[in-house]
Amino acid sequence: MEWNVPLSDIDFGEAEVLAVTDVIRSRWLSMGSVTLEFERLFSDFIGAKHALAVTNATAALHLACVAVGLGPGDEAIVPSLTFVATANAVRYTGATPVFADVESLDWMTISPAAIESCITERTRAIVVMHYAGFPCDMPAIMEIADRHRLYVIEDSAHAIGSNIDGISLGTWGHVGCFSFFSNKNMTTGEGGMLATNDDELARRMRTIRSHGMTSLSWDRHKGHSWSYDVIDLGFNYRIDEIRSALGCVQIKKVQAGNGRRGLLTMRYREMLSELVPEITMPFKDSRGNSCFHILPVLLPPGLDRAQFMEGMKKYGIQTSIHYPPAHHFRIYEGDWRVRGIPLPVTEEIVNREVTLPLFSTMTEEQVEQVVRSVQKVVREK
Repeated sequence: MEWNVPLSDIDFGEAEVLAVTDVIRSRWLSMGSVTLEFERLFSDFIGAKHALAVTNATAALHLACVAVGLGPGDEAIVPSLTFVATANAVRYTGATPVFADVESLDWMTISPAAIESCITERTRAIVVMHYAGFPCDMPAIMEIADRHRLYVIEDSAHAIGSNIDGISLGTWGHVGCFSFFSNKNMTTGEGGMLATNDDELARRMRTIRSHGMTSLSWDRHKGHSWSYDVIDLGFNYRIDEIRSALGCVQIKKVQAGNGRRGLLTMRYREMLSELVPEITMPFKDSRGNSCFHILPVLLPPGLDRAQFMEGMKKYGIQTSIHYPPAHHFRIYEGDWRVRGIPLPVTEEIVNREVTLPLFSTMTEEQVEQVVRSVQKVVREK
């Protein structure tokens, strides 16, 4: 379908084309010097000691879970209001994801109080997710983790450029995991990044990123090594030079793009408040600085979400849902019901949340078109 206003769009230009062309002409496509430069740029951008590029954010989450030692019999506390990869990465290790509720209808990130209530003798880690780019309460969560001696993994797929008190999301915990999927604030199509200030975690993740090998093809190409040992059970989670080249260009656009997203979000809030006050926008209170990844709204209770989204489609406006709750997926629902941990705030959000279009190249006229379409659809019901 040809949308009048798509949900998201990418900011690509001639610089991205030239970067990819340069890699192809270099005739080295696997992880090499361009990836090293991408990692350097990213670590500088977020202020992390180590950054490791990987094939996608799910791989990043999996490597983080392995590196902190999650395994069979362990539990990790995760939000249900997230993409399922957050929970799946825990499950890949044989550990069990335990779902905790979010803070409120206004602040839709994992609740520190709910985390505390889920801790058992089997808990080894907390995996937070900075929903829509808005920060979890990291000072409170780190205090809980320190007190209980738990690892903290930050799913920062939504949060490139977000921070609290100048400290980038993805660097508060032990490991941060970022996504460069095609709808993210910076994109390489697919791709991800790990960030950590812990030398030992970085060493382990760097090794298991590429089969547990002691040297890479790039090392042998440069003459630094002619063979290798395998010292750990690793995976093939390497990124390629083409995507790293795109990342080197895209990261230079993030700050300006995030600023534009913030202005558009403010315009949405003004117009929705004036024209459709029954539609509420969360995250109106202040905590840190967001990169404004997506634009979630909550429909008024009783308004049929499917009908609303079909109505928006009629006007050529693409919408989405972030997210179907992970604890209701068949793979997880049985264990969640046995545990009997209620998630009342999550349950209400997932029945009312709709995501409206937001991207850095969006115009204020498009925002107005979206909001006036929302107004029409709500009035038609």
